[in-house]
Amino acid sequence: MKALELFAGIGGIALAEHMAGIEVVGLCEFAEFPQRVLRKNFPDVPIFADVKKLNASELEKEGVNPGTIDIISGGFPCQPFSVAGRRKGTADDRDLWPEMFRVIKEVRPTWIVGENVANFANMELDRTLFDLGSGGYEAQSFIIPACAVAAPHQRLRTFVVAHANGHRQLQSQRIVQDVRRRVGNSSAVLVNTGSQRWQARHNNEHRDVTQRESQRQLSPTNGTPAVWQPEPQLGRVADGISCRMDRLTGLGNAVVPQQILPIFQAIVSIENGVKS
Repeated sequence: MKALELFAGIGGIALAEHMAGIEVVGLCEFAEFPQRVLRKNFPDVPIFADVKKLNASELEKEGVNPGTIDIISGGFPCQPFSVAGRRKGTADDRDLWPEMFRVIKEVRPTWIVGENVANFANMELDRTLFDLGSGGYEAQSFIIPACAVAAPHQRLRTFVVAHANGHRQLQSQRIVQDVRRRVGNSSAVLVNTGSQRWQARHNNEHRDVTQRESQRQLSPTNGTPAVWQPEPQLGRVADGISCRMDRLTGLGNAVVPQQILPIFQAIVSIENGVKS
């Protein structure tokens, strides 16, 4: 399988795709420091600087055949939705989901994987799901904390997965089952049940994402209560880190590869099952 990653940052999603056996054939990132990281780690993959100018013609100029792209992935900017910002949503000029959707409509991949902060589910998730539905995709969304994959912090993130074929509902159900199976603390995975309602496994209680986001206590697989920090402690004034501010910004904006890896593993598993 081949993937095009938009809003690539320092390559967290691309690394997860590589770990799942997916070939990354194109990266799109506008910031200079992340581009340097991408060139180091993906030296043979073309980098496109401006998502607003990216189209099939631009891909072909760099030797990327749009017709061979199976997956478009991307963590589109979170600033319009993050609780740390002003939450202006679609009124924020950094709301770039429309650009990602434009590329999706032009390239028409089989799979879409999007990522954003947890509060995105409270603000513009319905728009994204509507857009994908109108484009012929069946979409499913999750909220997965990093601590569900053994990270020592919560870092709740919203993931949107969409598939286009004649068995869309079947694939939507399979992706839910497969992701939960692959996440060790599967009860921590919230699945969207419509109208911004979220349901945990084996629990009929629908929870608002903001309530879940405010919680600091989760139960790991051994049943022992544990308190997780919402984000990792990076020591923002620590000495001895070269390019300190660029690196910290890159890490802060990055996707934890292990957090999104179960989604790509599930996609590969489904595709292998279909082909077999």
